[in-house]
Amino acid sequence: MDNQRNLIIAVVLCGLLIIGWDAAINRFYPQPTEPIEAVEAVGQPGVGATAATPGAAIEGSAQPAGPVDLAKALGSPQRLRIDAPRVEGSINLIGARIDDIELKDHRATIKDDSGPVQLFAPEGTEGQKFASFGWVGEGAALPGESTVWTASGDVLSPASPVTLSWDNGAGQQFRIALSIDENYMITAEQTVANTGGGPIVARPYATITRTDANATDDFWIAHSGPIGVCGDSANYDYRYSELAEDGPAEPAGRAAWLGFTDTYWLGALVPESGADTQTGFRSLGNDLYRADVIYEPATIAPGTQVSRTTQLFAGAKESTVLDAYEEAGIEKFALAIDWGWFRWFEKPMLWLLRQLFELVGNFGVAIICLTIIIRGLLFPIAQKQFASMAAMKAVQPKMKAIQEKYKDDKQTQQQKIMQLYKDEKVNPLAGCLPLLIQIPIFFALYKVLVLAIEMRHQPFALWIEDLSAPDPAHILNLFGLLPFEVPGLIAIGPLAVLLGITMWLTFKLNPSAMDPVQQQIFNIMPWVLMFVMAPFAAGLLLYWNTSNVLTLAQQKYLYSRHPQLKAAADAEKAEKAKANAKG
Repeated sequence: MDNQRNLIIAVVLCGLLIIGWDAAINRFYPQPTEPIEAVEAVGQPGVGATAATPGAAIEGSAQPAGPVDLAKALGSPQRLRIDAPRVEGSINLIGARIDDIELKDHRATIKDDSGPVQLFAPEGTEGQKFASFGWVGEGAALPGESTVWTASGDVLSPASPVTLSWDNGAGQQFRIALSIDENYMITAEQTVANTGGGPIVARPYATITRTDANATDDFWIAHSGPIGVCGDSANYDYRYSELAEDGPAEPAGRAAWLGFTDTYWLGALVPESGADTQTGFRSLGNDLYRADVIYEPATIAPGTQVSRTTQLFAGAKESTVLDAYEEAGIEKFALAIDWGWFRWFEKPMLWLLRQLFELVGNFGVAIICLTIIIRGLLFPIAQKQFASMAAMKAVQPKMKAIQEKYKDDKQTQQQKIMQLYKDEKVNPLAGCLPLLIQIPIFFALYKVLVLAIEMRHQPFALWIEDLSAPDPAHILNLFGLLPFEVPGLIAIGPLAVLLGITMWLTFKLNPSAMDPVQQQIFNIMPWVLMFVMAPFAAGLLLYWNTSNVLTLAQQKYLYSRHPQLKAAADAEKAEKAKANAKG
């Protein structure tokens, strides 16, 4: 009766796991972003902030009457075109906003006619995200969000920097000198020159404003949201919801850079090295959030000028590109990718994965090859683990004899067992240590596949056109032949079914003796995991399936080398079966 009750409890818990997984995965697992409804823009960004907090004095924008059409917003004649090798777009000369950035090398969807990723978009549009540069201060009329700037050229490109200028008519001239490199970095040098009759006080600022309506989910393994390196360490702890509930956040320590990250994209501000700044994040309401870099006030005497230089990164989180910027002097910029504790394993794995991809030309095949290479390197460890298990099985009869002989004297029993280990040259921990070594390596490989932008939109074979998205084929609608969408709870594809089968075979091959309840749990667990893993990216399922097949082959081989393990387990199973029959 106890066994039946425990089995029923196990089945009920597994059922609850399946039912709850669909809701949980939408929150904790990064899915491809679906088109969203346009969201309203906010009014004054400083609303609700006090003057003592960074960013409270920055001028806000008037709230648009309704949702803004992207094409209409970008059709304004008062725009300066951007044309660089990897980005294109435009700058709004009204307010000096960089609010139109497209990534030439990354398509929005896998469709052949898909346009590039629209990383930055004007205020009020459904994907609003933009950077602004300006001043706050005293003693002079300062440019604001409605100021119309004059550009010194028609196109911002690596070969043609452009300067935006504005004269307040009272003796102060403001300039924003813009340049762009071959990748994703725009440099803005803000200068105010005072030719008036008295001193003024001005402090330059740079901001990034974005909606969280199209943000990727913040996943436990890959942070999405406010991010930065402040006080010599990367901070992945800020959440959009916390900013909305708790108010502005001011990271402690000097900010090397800060901004907003998605799984694959980053918008970040890099303050001038050595300059005193106030930095922080804040909610503006209506699903809008802002990252601020505000320089210390400068008193500008007549006949002098003051400049501050801020860099704006707006692009893809490509590991090699981020590493190059870090080597050029941006502190810990590579940590914009949330590598976690095992980055020393993960970055070499990503490098090897890229090399394999270049060699074989198919990212799915590269994943298979990488899994085989890693399992091959770890095979000697697995051999040692099995040898240790075999040695432990060999001394089991002697251990039982000691335990029976000294069952009333635990101290002597322990001493005798330790002496047995020493005499037989057996280390009881030797079987655990290889497992402890393998766990971080396989976790690192898993995280590489989650974070690698190289896997985005990469096809494998047949129906798998995007390894970074879940398996699109669903068995219950006959792979799309039947005209209905399969609910996420039961959206099981061939890769998930194969995962369940290979896991079941792996458990069956394991000769460990178990009681009936444990055996039943192990029998249903692969099929529970089949449902749990189905929403994961196809590339991850491909890795797990490859790993399971290799595990089957490895176990088959190692058990053939150590037949005493299987024999001992079979004998133990028979003994337990006999005991259960008597009971």
